[in-house]
Amino acid sequence: LLDYIEHCGDQLTGQRKAYYEKTKLRDLAIVTLLLGTGIRVSECVGLNIDDINFDDLSIKVTRKGGNEAILYISNEVAEVLLAYIEQRRTVEAADDDAAAALFLSGQRKRMQQRSIQYLVQKYSRIATPLKRITPHKLRSTYGTNLYRQSGDIYLVADVLGHKDVNTTRKHYAEI
Repeated sequence: LLDYIEHCGDQLTGQRKAYYEKTKLRDLAIVTLLLGTGIRVSECVGLNIDDINFDDLSIKVTRKGGNEAILYISNEVAEVLLAYIEQRRTVEAADDDAAAALFLSGQRKRMQQRSIQYLVQKYSRIATPLKRITPHKLRSTYGTNLYRQSGDIYLVADVLGHKDVNTTRKHYAEI
């Protein structure tokens, strides 16, 4: 999916190519972030530029219920975010909320959850036509990989922001 997002514009021309080039870094950053952290779409759209700390490779997310959590990101996620933020800083936001927002829509406003769901669907429909990939599936993939690597259901529950470890156990420990 990430390879497809990175290279799908190679065959495009005209306006489609221009639009792809304009949104490529943003879209790649969003999908890489979702896959590399397991955050919810609501947490992704709520991110501000200041929530990312490249010194200790962490992001501050606001979880369901308004609780804040610090999550750590890989070097790969950090590189993609850094490249996107360099481009993002050249875009003048439409309003004060958007000025702080990490991800902006084509209208220069804070992206909405539905927009991210649509962009994941748009790329995945072509990259993996036989699989139905959603942002929540990317979260689930992250959780599954983390559990397989660590074997620690409590770590997975904490990173995914599950209040009850039984929720996590139900989805991941029976793999």
